[in-house]
Amino acid sequence: MQQLTRFAVDYVGYVLKGGSKFYAWMAVLALFILGMLYVFFLQNTDGLIVTGMTSQIHDGLYFANLVFLVGVAAGAVTIVFPAYAYHHEGMHKVAVLGEMLAITAVIMVMMFVFAHMGRPDRLWHMIPPWGIYSFSSMLGWDVMVLNGYLILNIVCGFYYLWCKYTGKPINNKWFLPVVYVAIVWALSIHTVTAFLISTMPSRPMWFHSMMPIRFITTAFAAGPALIILIFMIVRKNTKFWVDDSAIKLLTTIVTWCLGLAIFLTLSEVVVELYARTEHANGLYYLMFGLHGLTRLVPWFWSAVILMIGAFVLFLIPRFRNDFKLLPIPCAMAFAGIWIEKGMGLIVPGFVPTPIGEVAEYYPSFVEVLMTLGIWAFGFFILTILLKGAIGILLGEIKYGGPAAVAK
Repeated sequence: MQQLTRFAVDYVGYVLKGGSKFYAWMAVLALFILGMLYVFFLQNTDGLIVTGMTSQIHDGLYFANLVFLVGVAAGAVTIVFPAYAYHHEGMHKVAVLGEMLAITAVIMVMMFVFAHMGRPDRLWHMIPPWGIYSFSSMLGWDVMVLNGYLILNIVCGFYYLWCKYTGKPINNKWFLPVVYVAIVWALSIHTVTAFLISTMPSRPMWFHSMMPIRFITTAFAAGPALIILIFMIVRKNTKFWVDDSAIKLLTTIVTWCLGLAIFLTLSEVVVELYARTEHANGLYYLMFGLHGLTRLVPWFWSAVILMIGAFVLFLIPRFRNDFKLLPIPCAMAFAGIWIEKGMGLIVPGFVPTPIGEVAEYYPSFVEVLMTLGIWAFGFFILTILLKGAIGILLGEIKYGGPAAVAK
């Protein structure tokens, strides 16, 4: 117990120390978090009427980010799997950083669930077996598998850091089986999220068996793209060195998963629009507009340009191998998939409604500020987790020694 207390004290003490750049970053994030708390208060007092969602389109920016972030959480397995299944040395050194990202992403997903439900007193509906959504709703199952994935990553990540902190050997008899369970579980969380929307016959745009495959491919493109960007920041701003081999492997994963995602998306476009029926109206609305409503058209074509542009740049050796240029296609891929998996997938699924109504949705100021605040909260948590983890990996936080000042 004394060691555990010391671990927490040293971890927090190390994280709280830093330079002006660190404090400025955390202060900016804190401002957005305060904005999030303000609009959450508005939601709780005035109701979800303050958002742009309506009876016709009741899933908007919150749900779009929820779906996307589940993919980011699942994408962390692209580090853990090569590290433990293929014993990739470069990946093994940074596997725990991927687990910290997974923890953060799942926490953000839970916050978007919280925001999407409108009021905190409704959360009991998610608690099995009492909640009405715990087993009867796919959202309830999604929340349960996400909580399981969160627990697995907390156990694996912090046990590894604990062993590094205390100098004790890792007990692989139970640690490795838990890691392998977490790897398989990562696939399940995004599969269940795909089932959340693909099991609705009244929404033709979503109702097909390829949805889980599309979700997995985009997850394994967006997640590693974000991880590469984070690794670049870590290499530049800390003494912890991420091996080139790890970044190159992640780049390969992003390239081919992004290519598969583009192929699946364009295949769906051909199948739906070749012999267009009323079932293709959602996709047609997204691509070209419907009955004069065109608000989502720029989102779709922006996503297409970003994703295809990123894929082409990844294929060019100059961009793929130059770590100064690599963040450009990574940022493009991440942004493109965010649009494609979010506003470009969730909202058009509601247009038109099952009874033929054609309505349009656009996020309100409350939704935008809430979303920015949750992302800021996520980066706030991620900064804390990564900084402490890097301190332990560098040996600057260890049992029996004073915590060094973080740079």
